[in-house]
Amino acid sequence: MRDRFWEHYTLAELTQEEWEALCDGCGRCCLIKLEDEDSGEIAFTGVACKQLDLKTAHCQDYPNRQQRVPDCIQLTPEAVTRIRWLPRSCGYRRVHEGRGLAAWHPLISGDPFSVKKAGISVVGRVVSESAVYEDDLQDHVIKWVR
Repeated sequence: MRDRFWEHYTLAELTQEEWEALCDGCGRCCLIKLEDEDSGEIAFTGVACKQLDLKTAHCQDYPNRQQRVPDCIQLTPEAVTRIRWLPRSCGYRRVHEGRGLAAWHPLISGDPFSVKKAGISVVGRVVSESAVYEDDLQDHVIKWVR
């Protein structure tokens, strides 16, 4: 990877390896989200996609995630510009907005566990959608993701 690539290149100019490295692995994008039909407001729940490994916050079958979960969103440089629900902490969003990466991001800290240590990761904070009835999702709305 190119040295500090996130500071020198746009998201569209990144190699596949750089693009993947920009993900901090927090798992927040894998949380089930609810949209208010009237206001369009998005609420995050503490319920994760059934494919998310709750101990690592990594997808259990990343290469095949869209076949397993048809509504799984493929993040692309273009998608980052239009998706309203990416958390403010998201590396893709931060770079797109010109805010750089947070100190806890593994590319900055050099520590793959810094995301969890900083309290950004969903590890230990969420349940799998397999354990929640769809009608009960509203009971699981959280406020710690922004």
